[in-house]
Amino acid sequence: MSICKIYFSLFMFMSMMFFYSSLNFLIKDYSLILDYNLINLNSTSMVMSILLDWMSLMFMSFVMLISSMVIFYSEEYMLGDKNLNRFILLVVMFVLSMMMLIISPNLISILLGWDGLGLVSYCLVIYYQNFKSFNAGMLTALSNRIGDVALLMSIAWMLNFGSWNYIYYLDYMKMDNSMKLISYLVVLAAMTKSAQIPFSSWLPAAMAAPTPVSSLVHSSTLVTAGVYLLIRFNFVFNENLKYTLLLIASLTMFMSGLGANFEFDLKKIIALSTLSQLGLMMSILALGSYDLAFFHLLTHALFKALLFMCAGSIIHSMSNCQDIRYMGNLINQMPVSCTYLNICNFSLCGLPFLSGFYSKDLIVEFLSMGHLNYFIYIIFYISIGLTVCYSFRLTYYSLTGSFNFISLNSLGEMNSYMLKGMTGLIFFVVVSGSMLSWLIFPTPYFICLPLVMKLMTLIFIILGMYLGYEIAKFKISYNLQSLEYLTMSAFLGSMWNMPIISTLGINYYPLFKGEVYTKVFDQGWFEYYGSKNLSLSLKGLTQWIQILSKNHLKVYFMLTIFWLVVVLLFL
Repeated sequence: MSICKIYFSLFMFMSMMFFYSSLNFLIKDYSLILDYNLINLNSTSMVMSILLDWMSLMFMSFVMLISSMVIFYSEEYMLGDKNLNRFILLVVMFVLSMMMLIISPNLISILLGWDGLGLVSYCLVIYYQNFKSFNAGMLTALSNRIGDVALLMSIAWMLNFGSWNYIYYLDYMKMDNSMKLISYLVVLAAMTKSAQIPFSSWLPAAMAAPTPVSSLVHSSTLVTAGVYLLIRFNFVFNENLKYTLLLIASLTMFMSGLGANFEFDLKKIIALSTLSQLGLMMSILALGSYDLAFFHLLTHALFKALLFMCAGSIIHSMSNCQDIRYMGNLINQMPVSCTYLNICNFSLCGLPFLSGFYSKDLIVEFLSMGHLNYFIYIIFYISIGLTVCYSFRLTYYSLTGSFNFISLNSLGEMNSYMLKGMTGLIFFVVVSGSMLSWLIFPTPYFICLPLVMKLMTLIFIILGMYLGYEIAKFKISYNLQSLEYLTMSAFLGSMWNMPIISTLGINYYPLFKGEVYTKVFDQGWFEYYGSKNLSLSLKGLTQWIQILSKNHLKVYFMLTIFWLVVVLLFL
């Protein structure tokens, strides 16, 4: 048996086991904290804690399911790679780091999982070794270091409690003013990991990793770690922090939705859609409904993993071309992959009765019930419209029209492994929304709204679909609308210039300023009035003094005359 099949079988078995345990814990409303005493030193004990409740078990079950399918899919996707075993082991380490993070009620063990994710993600992003991958890996690692530092600071601050098991102190943290700092630091850490503004630019850059890794990262591991941490900490947040988080999350959602409409790289479009959904989860979390955020986290994990797998299948068939302008008419060439892609897209848009609809519609209606201002309300609905807009644009470019790649290109569905891996998830993409809504909420949510507000989501889905078609259509002698307003398109398409600030701003501009400084100061005025000229002046002066000190008779007579003149002048 290959290494892929071994880990696939193991992870699938563990997924089923965790899911069964999760249902058991959920029905009995049962939580378990296991303390393992590592070392006793004088009066101090170092304890490794494990928190098992329905939430951690359910999330682990989903992570295991998705990673098992991704590993199965990788066997064919990475075919011909000399280091396949190394790749699979890296993916397994990635999943284990996520497990560590999920089951930890302790900030120290959370940091171990958190840093494990950061380190292994760097190794996976630079897996294809070229300049672009190295830059992307460095940007990913350094952006995430900010969050790691915030976690380290909160660990240091929690020394005041005498223990790092935050789960015991959540109520106390809310009341004690001196402990508010921990909640701020945890939110900062979660914002870097989940790529909220202004740390968003690493997320599309991380697309340099192989597609199976992107599928795993964007569905259930790296980027959702921040959301999961906030779900655990959500009882501590005060009102000001919630409103700040709501503003940042809704802006991230809006910005990434706009950016995806101007992007032509298939994987980056899906990456930006992940960013948009993360903004949605964060904002509903800030509104105070952590269970809804968790519900959307699970449904999103399934359809996003499959969306990336479909993209990988298409890229694989098109000789590693990722530009959607070269695609077209793929529905005839790759019917199964395209069908799956469409189902996932519909689920992402929130089309009724697919899995994304249950969580997304509930979130938006929950927002409509609250007492918030127009800005948040409008930006939420516009972001939903933009999601449909870029999804429909992607469908228009890749699945319909005429084939725009090399005519001799041998397209067709890939071999069975990739399709089997994708087929394993499609069932869950369709049914998981309704299934989870019955399981997670013991009493069903019923939200009573006026007819227009109830249908608002559907109206924006239809509007977004129309707009997506309008801005995407192209034919001979027809200019793209985005090319008419190039500056605005460049600004919106580059995530509001964030990558420029976080890469060029850190790299290029300091070097450029350094060069100017060197030319103007070091080799210019400083050189003239500083070291060089000073040494020349001193050299001339010392030579003159040396002449004086040689005791020549001529010099002696001249000085005498000079002295006499001075005496006569002043008498």
